[in-house]
Amino acid sequence: MLWRLILQSWRHGLRRKLLAIATVFLAAALISALLAVAINSGDRLSHEMKSYGANILIEPAAQAVLPDFLGDGSSRSVHDYLDESELVNIKEIFWRNNILGFAPLLTGRVRHGEREVAIVGTWFDQPMPLEDDPAFRTGQQAVSLTWNVRGEWPRDDADEALAGRRMAEAAGWKTGDRIPLTGSHGTLTVRLAGIVESGGAEDDQLLLPLARAQFLLGLENKVQSVRVSAMTVPENRLSRRARIDPDKLDAKDYDRWFCTAYVSSIAHQLEETLSGVVVRPIWQVAASEGIVIGKIQLLLIVATLAALLAASMGIASLMTSTIMERSREIGLMKALAARDWQIMTLFHAEAALSGILGGAAGCLAGWLLARAIGRSLFGSPLGFPWIVVPGVLFVSLLIAFLGTWLPARRISGLNPADILYGRH
Repeated sequence: MLWRLILQSWRHGLRRKLLAIATVFLAAALISALLAVAINSGDRLSHEMKSYGANILIEPAAQAVLPDFLGDGSSRSVHDYLDESELVNIKEIFWRNNILGFAPLLTGRVRHGEREVAIVGTWFDQPMPLEDDPAFRTGQQAVSLTWNVRGEWPRDDADEALAGRRMAEAAGWKTGDRIPLTGSHGTLTVRLAGIVESGGAEDDQLLLPLARAQFLLGLENKVQSVRVSAMTVPENRLSRRARIDPDKLDAKDYDRWFCTAYVSSIAHQLEETLSGVVVRPIWQVAASEGIVIGKIQLLLIVATLAALLAASMGIASLMTSTIMERSREIGLMKALAARDWQIMTLFHAEAALSGILGGAAGCLAGWLLARAIGRSLFGSPLGFPWIVVPGVLFVSLLIAFLGTWLPARRISGLNPADILYGRH
């Protein structure tokens, strides 16, 4: 009986009801799309922000405590290096799936004819089969996404090299040249596969496959440091407290910090897993990621609230006109002993029905809009989490309630005698 009454009442002023549905529909479509983007974009944006480079640096504890003043890799002690065989343990931590890639580094100086050149041994695209990911590969191609390479990337199992732009210009090298190198423990001729421009120290260095640099420097199975690119969540108050001293956190906060992919918690787990190392977040990169992602998500929240407010104001305008138009009907219901709350409930129910219809249609449109935004921003459509649907339907009902609340309060001030005798 109640639903029949609501449906009969809803058919009055159908044009205004369709306008109300359209208002809720537009707001729901925008809000559902923004919610889908906000939910999905955290990982996507973090992955895109990896173009800034590695955000974690692993160094031997001795090297971190006593900085290298010698400048010649052959003068360091064995304690200033990490074992290459331990690097597989980087993918054994709790957050191993968040480790997108890593690249070991081994620096030193060798001779090319009469001149001395700085070399860096590293991985470019090294296969590292894992039990749960047999196809995993890592190296500079996974870590240094902003490097501009003219030519080809060197192969890790070949006598090839990548020259920094400034070094290549100073030496007159070009792609395809063969470069003889003499180290403290051997000689080697490498083919210049490409020239790299990074905007950093690499522009003045010659990059070799790690095994070739180890051979020239006589440092078999040794690396000097490791750059790690990890997908993290933005820093907050808890992570900043842990950054100062995680041991001062109580058990509950420590568990929450440890089980969240903060850059500081991932660095802490790496330090516990690898022996004799100090692991430091590269805060310039990590902070930039957190600031950018945080501001984008704040923008999405502001846009959502703006859509909610605008739609509520639109519904309020429509409901005010509807109530004034149906004032004689309201006066008649009051004359027949209907209470104010019963009449207001009827109008709220009409608005709620419009909100549900508009919200349901808006969810469908928001799904399509989210896919279009995903393709535009990330090159692939974003998923549409199911939790968005009840959330948007709730917001649609909230829009309908907020838009009806103030106009409906006018009902209590309407006098049935004045309305029915035309004195209103």
